[in-house]
Amino acid sequence: MSATAIVEVEGHIIDSLILAKILDVIVESGADYRMLDFEVGRSHTDPSKARIELRTQTHEALAQLLLELHPHGAHPLDEPDATMAPAPDDGVLPRGFYATTNLPTSVKINGTYVDVDRDEMDCALVVDGGTVRNTPMSKVRRGEQVVVGLAGVKVQPLEKPREPTPGESFAFMTSEISSEKPKGLLVADVARRIQRIKGEGGRLLLVGGPALIHTGSGPDLARLVREGWVDVLFAGNGFATHDIESALLGTSLGISVKQGMPDEGGHANHLRAINEVRRWGSIAAGVDQGELRSGVMYECVRAGVPFVLAGSLRDDGPLPDVITDVMAAQDAMRANLDGVRVALMLASTLHAIATGNVLAASVETYCVDINQAVVTKLADRGSHQVLGIVTDVGLFVSELTEHLCR
Repeated sequence: MSATAIVEVEGHIIDSLILAKILDVIVESGADYRMLDFEVGRSHTDPSKARIELRTQTHEALAQLLLELHPHGAHPLDEPDATMAPAPDDGVLPRGFYATTNLPTSVKINGTYVDVDRDEMDCALVVDGGTVRNTPMSKVRRGEQVVVGLAGVKVQPLEKPREPTPGESFAFMTSEISSEKPKGLLVADVARRIQRIKGEGGRLLLVGGPALIHTGSGPDLARLVREGWVDVLFAGNGFATHDIESALLGTSLGISVKQGMPDEGGHANHLRAINEVRRWGSIAAGVDQGELRSGVMYECVRAGVPFVLAGSLRDDGPLPDVITDVMAAQDAMRANLDGVRVALMLASTLHAIATGNVLAASVETYCVDINQAVVTKLADRGSHQVLGIVTDVGLFVSELTEHLCR
C-alpha cells in the first residue's frame, strides 16, 4: 500500500542548494514527488518556501525518506507534537531518543515550536515545562522528559547568503578541502572574516596543538593574544608545556626554537618545565610570581583570556591546570563558548575534533593542518561548516598575524 506525506522547507533554499539536495534525496530513494507550492524570496534577505508531496510504495519507505530529509530541513506540513519519554536512570536515555545535530533546532510542544537552548551534536533534548535543553547523555537525570523519535523536531540546515560580502573572494561553506588553493588569498580572506566578526562583537576561539610551538609560531600566537584577537583558548598539556618550556628554556621538546638543533639533555626539558609549574602551583601563579614572563600562556594570563587544557592518556605530569577528567573538560569547553562566532583549529587532531563536537554549525570554523586527513576527519564527524586549509601551520599563523596585527 502506497504512503504519502507533504513536507515543507523554508529559508535560503535556492542559494544554498538545499532544495536541490532535497530533490536528489527524493529521487535517489525511488519515491515520486510533486511540487505543490514554491515561493521565491524577492530580496536577498527574504526566505523562499516550498511544499512537496511525497509518495512511496510503503509506509516504511516513507518513514525512511522522512528520516533522510530531516537534516535538510524538510518536515511534514502537519507535524504532530514531539513525543517524550522519561529517562529510566541517571545518564541513561529512553530507547529511540532523538540524537541532536549541531544545527539550530526547535521542538513542537502544545502546537508551538520552541527553540532549543543551544546547538550541539550527539546530545539529547530534555523538555522542562516550556523550555528545551540540549543535554549530554551523562547529564540526563532519571525521570526527565526526553524527546524520542523525529516527530515534532525541526532543524534549520546550513545556509549561505545570496550575495557574497563585498571584497571577499570566497563564500563561507562553499570551498572544499584542497592543498592547491592560493594560500595567500585564503589567509587574507580568513583575516577579513575575523576582523568583521570581531568588529561585530563576536569572540574568537583558538584551538591549538603542540606543533604550533614546534614550528616557531609561539611568538605570533602570543602577539595575537596580546593584541586582543584571541578570546578563548582550547588546547592540551602538550601545547601549554612546550610553550612554557620555550619561555623558560628556549626549547620545544628539547629542540632549540632559535637554532632548530637539539639541546644536550633537552629530551627532559618538557619535564623540567612541567615540574616548575607544579612547583609554582599553577600557570597563573608563575606569572604572578614573575617566573613566567613570555609565551602564549603568559599572554593569556595577562590578558584574562580563559583557557581550557584538556588531558589525554599520553600526558606527562601533567600541568596542574590540565583537566584530567574528560567529562569535566567537555563541560569547561561548553562553558566558554558563549559569543564564539569564529574558531581557528591549528595543527590539532584530537582537540579539533573534540571542539567540533561541541560547536554549533553557525560558528565559522577554519581547520589548518599540513595533513589533509585532519581536516577531512573533522568534516566527516559532522562539522560540515569547516573550511579546511592544507598548509604549513607556521607559515599560516605568521601571515595571519601580519594581516591582523598591522
